[in-house]
Amino acid sequence: MTRRLRWLCVAPAFVAVVVLSCGAAGAADKTKVDQATHQVAQGARQIGQGELGPGFKQFFVGIGYTIYEGAKFTGENIKELFQKKPVSSS
Repeated sequence: MTRRLRWLCVAPAFVAVVVLSCGAAGAADKTKVDQATHQVAQGARQIGQGELGPGFKQFFVGIGYTIYEGAKFTGENIKELFQKKPVSSS
């Protein structure tokens, strides 16, 4: 694995760890991510039951929504992280 490719893997993982360690921004934002993830699971179940056309459509649309909502959720968490004021130790 080249150095550049390694950084492409390490940087997002680091950001994810930082965001998750800061806590959840709000339950309403997390529900959108969970709904999109549930849509992926429903599509996978339909594919498993033999409904290929609608199953693949729901599966890939769910993946798109999961990426979109996950990015929004992560961005809001990072924004909150940088808006917090440092605690003074006096």
